[in-house]
Amino acid sequence: MTGQAFLKTVTIDGRKIGPGHPPYIIAELSANHNGDLGRAMAIMEAAKEAGAHAVKLQTYRPDTITLDCDTEEFRIRGGLWDGRTLYELYTDAHMPWDWHTPLFDKARDLGITIFSSPFDETAVDLLEDLGTPAYKIASFEAIDLPLIRRVAQTGKPLIISTGLASETEIAEAIAAAAEGGCEELVLLHCISGYPAPAADYNLNAILRLRQTFEVPVGLSDHTIDNVTAIAAVALGACVIEKHVTLDRDGGGPDDSFSLEPDALKALCRDSFTAWQALGHGRFERAESEKGNIKFRRSLYVVRDVKAGERVTPENVRSIRPGFGLAPKELDRVMGQRFVRDVSRGTPLRHDVLTHEE
Repeated sequence: MTGQAFLKTVTIDGRKIGPGHPPYIIAELSANHNGDLGRAMAIMEAAKEAGAHAVKLQTYRPDTITLDCDTEEFRIRGGLWDGRTLYELYTDAHMPWDWHTPLFDKARDLGITIFSSPFDETAVDLLEDLGTPAYKIASFEAIDLPLIRRVAQTGKPLIISTGLASETEIAEAIAAAAEGGCEELVLLHCISGYPAPAADYNLNAILRLRQTFEVPVGLSDHTIDNVTAIAAVALGACVIEKHVTLDRDGGGPDDSFSLEPDALKALCRDSFTAWQALGHGRFERAESEKGNIKFRRSLYVVRDVKAGERVTPENVRSIRPGFGLAPKELDRVMGQRFVRDVSRGTPLRHDVLTHEE
């Protein structure tokens, strides 16, 4: 329980997100622009063409996210960015602030939603000026409670990724959002590995997050294919976020674990199919199977019989199709007499039997 009555359905740019609605697909542009505004716009075009609902940016400057410092604490060891300082990485990876206006304009021209992850208050101010319809808090910032409160004060829908966070830290982030006035909140289960193996993803946490915090829950997926994301939809994930690139071999900081356009298109298609397949959970005949009910088993006369003969295992059996009595009636009719001649291949019904005890 959160103690805060968040809305069960979140609306971003007119699209409803939550139980009963198709998965909302976010194409994370991140650092895959590789320093080229044209490439960033091309990724947006590819995301729209693939069927994604939104493109997400990251809004920071190197000196608002870290320090230009060369001590060991500020240097990355291992993984994709081994040996680089944080400042070096974020200098290459950041989205220049003067790109934001043309990117927001491009998204509106394309008819795709655009929003961003701010990493400090100045980023929030910029995004507010641009009219962002929503915000995302990245996993590494989920413990920055003052930032969460500041974003919540905008009154916009808020998405928080939970990578690295304990359940207590998730609860603290949610409380901060509530304190700031947030009413529309989505949590994204996340494993903050780049890439992350599917075996680490612990998708059952989606169920726990939803039950514990009573908000819509989705997935921020850093695996290198779509299997984990589709499985998450089957567990009720209402948002899927994936990094997207034009070329996985493009050499950018995030390219190697991002989806190329064809894979993003497959994700959009297959996640919707998975959501459709969940259905309503009631035991009702589907439209596609109604025509086949006649091929279920039923009781049939399988040998010509004369009036007065008794029903035996030799002349009545349970077979397909299904125009006779239900197979559960077999023991009850066994031994009863036929009241008239009946030919082989006739469905057994009560009107040809004596109903003897």
